[in-house]
Amino acid sequence: MPLTGIEIYKHLPKTNCKECSFPTCLAFAMKVAQKAVPITQCPYLSPEARAALEAAARPPIHLVTIGADKRKIEVGNEVVMFRHEKTFYHPPGIVVRLKDTTPVEELKRRAQEIASYQVERVGMKLGLDGLALENASGDPSALARALEAVDGQGDLPLVLMAGPGALAQVLEKVAPRRPLLYAATRDNWEAMAELALKYKCPLAVAEPSGLEALAGQVEKISQKGVEDIVLDPGARDFASSLVTLTQIRRLALKKNFRPLGHPVITFPGEGAKDQEEEALLAAQQVAKYAGVIVLDRFSPSLAYPLLALRLNIYTDPQKPIQVQPGVYQLGAPKEASPLCVTTNFSLTYFSIAGELESSGFPSWLLVCDTEGLSVLTAWAAGKFDAARIAKTVKEFKAGETVSHHSLILPGKVAVLKGELEEELPGWQVLVGPPEAMDIGGFLKQHWKN
Repeated sequence: MPLTGIEIYKHLPKTNCKECSFPTCLAFAMKVAQKAVPITQCPYLSPEARAALEAAARPPIHLVTIGADKRKIEVGNEVVMFRHEKTFYHPPGIVVRLKDTTPVEELKRRAQEIASYQVERVGMKLGLDGLALENASGDPSALARALEAVDGQGDLPLVLMAGPGALAQVLEKVAPRRPLLYAATRDNWEAMAELALKYKCPLAVAEPSGLEALAGQVEKISQKGVEDIVLDPGARDFASSLVTLTQIRRLALKKNFRPLGHPVITFPGEGAKDQEEEALLAAQQVAKYAGVIVLDRFSPSLAYPLLALRLNIYTDPQKPIQVQPGVYQLGAPKEASPLCVTTNFSLTYFSIAGELESSGFPSWLLVCDTEGLSVLTAWAAGKFDAARIAKTVKEFKAGETVSHHSLILPGKVAVLKGELEEELPGWQVLVGPPEAMDIGGFLKQHWKN
């Protein structure tokens, strides 16, 4: 069981020095108990106390890194069951499985297709995270050829699915990329653990006969010295995946059960009869509670909804996605082009920006800092009023950007027109349409270049 805040407090120096960024040692202890800060944040902790508190300070779900460059996958280190309790930190890595029985040229083509797939949503570029390469042939030399084929195709993080014999022949070359080794079983765990230790790679542990057996397998491998472990409990269909992954998460967070305090790898394609079912099961596992998701099929129509879902779930619910305040160019606007104003909530910005770009009117878009709130919400909260809009106009020198001194206000806050004209003497305030989709028609009717 994790230590309580009071139990942690007993080990602290009780000097209230504030060097941990908290006003008192008790406040710091409470945050440590909540897993919100590391115990190492106390600079005056004795070695004895540090050792005693190590278990309390350790994340309930171990952070595992796959890959070694900027495209590495980091999974684990979660602290809540439900996103609304705080936030989820590390989104599951979504990788696509290729097999070494596929012809080399086809492997190259598919690896390139997966590595280059990218979509943009609310200003963020989304893509797949890695490749899983399976030694389906059972021939170690075939695995080596397949690795050469995918090598250089985006240098995505790798999951290597092979036995210890085949892995031993390729790890000397590929180990610096820190692939995830899949998988240690009851039959090969000692050899796989030795490879993970020798090459400093994370190791997946597969045990489908139950969580008790899986925990026992993990304990044996941990005692060998392997720390970076990913779990495969063998759950493949919808029901068993939901139940098993939830049990693992609950045991790790609520019971602090260390053997299951590791990220989970899933294979939704093995429990699905077609691409649609695979997408549905993968979506379930994005929400509940996969760390690495290995897809057997790839298509943009499967990848995009999964990436969008993952983005929505793995954002901080207390911090709306925002764009930076400022004046944005849409198209190639000139001094006489329209100037619209909106808030810095990403969805609001990209809605109006997209409509302006397709309107046929190159435009300027002034974005106010409303702490990520949409137009009506920001207005109701007093964060999108005449004073703030006028301040933003002056801060970003919108009057020097355009020659006409006309500002188009969102129709939903038409009530601000009079106050804004008082705040901006010499400016004409036009009330635009309530919905972004109508801005093109509004400009055709009202704007004369």
